[in-house]
Amino acid sequence: MTAKAFTLDDLRRILREGAGEDFDLDDDIDDVTFVDLGYESLALLETGARIGREYGIELEDETLIDAETPRRLVDAVNAQLLATRA
Repeated sequence: MTAKAFTLDDLRRILREGAGEDFDLDDDIDDVTFVDLGYESLALLETGARIGREYGIELEDETLIDAETPRRLVDAVNAQLLATRA
């Protein structure tokens, strides 16, 4: 488990590792919905599993589905990281 915060760049890397380079993630994507980015719920579940393995946390499926944008998912991951460190 790592002690660093989860960033949008971390999310971009994990999304690319899971889905390849077919998605344009270089623009300002903070508040773009995952649906508009081309990510379906199955891709988000895979992303959550990758985040969990790398950061040593377990994200609930509802957390992943409710975090409709990258900014909200980054916030949810950081909240989970803080909770596990407390």
